[in-house]
Amino acid sequence: MLVPILVNLDVMLAKRKRRLGDLADAIGISIQNLSILKTGKAKAMRFSTLSAICRELDCRPGDILEYVPGEEGEADGG
Repeated sequence: MLVPILVNLDVMLAKRKRRLGDLADAIGISIQNLSILKTGKAKAMRFSTLSAICRELDCRPGDILEYVPGEEGEADGG
């Protein structure tokens, strides 16, 4: 099943000129787990993690997460 949520963490990192490893250190999450979030392969994200990312990148949750209409359920027939 495709999840209709796009993770724009790489975009925000580029806009803020920050590296993934530096962000991982700053928010206390492993670079491996942060990479899973960045690539959109994560199935869930804690609000505390999202809050920490937004704090460090000086952004809002909507800058990181984007809803993509029409993608929900397409891969498994709905």
